[in-house]
Amino acid sequence: MKITTSLKKNYEFKRLYNKGKSAASQHVAVYCRQNGRNENRLGITVSTKLGGAVVRNRIRRRLKEIYRLNEQNLSCGLDIVIVARMKSRFSDYHEIEASVISLFRKLKVVVDSGPGGVA
Repeated sequence: MKITTSLKKNYEFKRLYNKGKSAASQHVAVYCRQNGRNENRLGITVSTKLGGAVVRNRIRRRLKEIYRLNEQNLSCGLDIVIVARMKSRFSDYHEIEASVISLFRKLKVVVDSGPGGVA
């Protein structure tokens, strides 16, 4: 299992938005950039426009779990930010998961794991 730490500083998020690669779907937008470390760093953003604290935390928990289950299929040394969009509020877990995985593939951060894997 890989170790992933959190992105917490505002300047780290801004640097990623400005200089990172991005891809978006109806459910989420994903930004990623090489960080020059031996670990991935993850940030999750859920706007107050999506709802109250209960709704935002439910979306955040879903995104963290999607990342955790697919972490072993990702390249190492990345900063990743996942931004929830309005449609993720009304979607079920599997729709959001398929969306996130397809964006990871689009950004080419998925390592080919052969048959039976996500890649």
